Amino acid sequence: MDAPLPDDSPAGSERHISRRALVRTGGLLAGAALTPSLLSAVTQTAEPAVPIDPSRVPGAPSDSLGTRSPFETPRLSPVNVTSGSTWTPHHELHGTITPADLHFQRHHNGIPAIDPAKHTLTMHGLVNKPLEFSLDELKRFPSVTRTYFIECSGNGGRAWNNPKPDMSPQVVDGLTSNSEWTGVAVSTLLRAVGAKPNASWVVAEGNDAAVLSRSVPMQKMLDDALVVYAQNGEALRPGNGYPIRLLLPGYEGNMCVKWLRRLEVTDQPLMSREETSKYTDPIPGGKARQFSFTMDVKSLITSPSYPGKLAERGWHAVRGLAWTGRGRISRVDVSTDGGRTWHMASLPNGALPMAHTRFEYLWNWDGRSTRLLSRAVDETGAVQPTADEYRRVRGDAPGYHYSAIRAWDVASDGTVTFGGG
Repeated sequence: MDAPLPDDSPAGSERHISRRALVRTGGLLAGAALTPSLLSAVTQTAEPAVPIDPSRVPGAPSDSLGTRSPFETPRLSPVNVTSGSTWTPHHELHGTITPADLHFQRHHNGIPAIDPAKHTLTMHGLVNKPLEFSLDELKRFPSVTRTYFIECSGNGGRAWNNPKPDMSPQVVDGLTSNSEWTGVAVSTLLRAVGAKPNASWVVAEGNDAAVLSRSVPMQKMLDDALVVYAQNGEALRPGNGYPIRLLLPGYEGNMCVKWLRRLEVTDQPLMSREETSKYTDPIPGGKARQFSFTMDVKSLITSPSYPGKLAERGWHAVRGLAWTGRGRISRVDVSTDGGRTWHMASLPNGALPMAHTRFEYLWNWDGRSTRLLSRAVDETGAVQPTADEYRRVRGDAPGYHYSAIRAWDVASDGTVTFGGG
């Protein structure tokens, strides 16, 4: 075991650092004050180092940004993605709100660098008065703050098409996140420009290199759509659409266009590449579903799950998330015997519409191998399907909207692995 630096060393009055950590950092910390930011940098490559008795040494000074404990290391994965996805580590999070820096990301051509002072939102087309709004002008409108989930329509595809025992909840269903969003109602902006009577669609366009665009029914825009500029109390982060994005509660994530620069009011859908070559759902019989906007009812057990392990027999909490694009989650059932019997889980914090809902079921594990399942029901009566039920309706490789029940296998030694679904 590495011995700590002596207390009379330059850093000894604030932190004990292992000699291994000092070697890994090339000795650069000798004589340096360990601020939280510097400590964070060190702990990316070294195990957390703490004093034997933290009550007997002064703590670190405050920093300009709060940092996580070096013992808590949730991360998006994978990284360095310009065309693809990074996933939220659900098994390392608590509650329902996803930290902004851990919100999943889906990019089509990288994250653009946008000066908010120069960015505008243009609204035109079938309107009486075309207008261009700066960010400051958008903030002058009455604000709306709501909690909603966003889910990529491809969420769960990897686990459905190529299930592996060593898949964590992050890999299985990490393309959904839940945040408190602040912005202005699109209906307010439509009143400002005066949508014409024959207007039935709105084309949303982003300011990234992919210039992603999607057509949104006018009724959705009038019901609950938002142009948001803040997430969880702070400005949007670049990977999440800074400075503004469209937010369509309950609709598939690609329609919540990031880096929003244009809303064109029309009388028909654009039929863009995202509405033709992508984001349609093949179904049995050689057909495909198009404009399948709403996300289906779904749930995911986040604990116990891979790579976790049950340490001993006895009571354990089966916890997870449930969500639906059709409103509120009304019930979540949990099976601890592979689906032979089901038990109603509790919803400790209730359920908000189009938002992640936490569920929990207390389970007395007897030490035998078994399979854990969760099944969500929403207020419309929709029930999360089994894998066989889902396959009969959507086929083996639907492309999007994977909503079948997920399984986690518990071995007699407590090891937990992904069981498919």
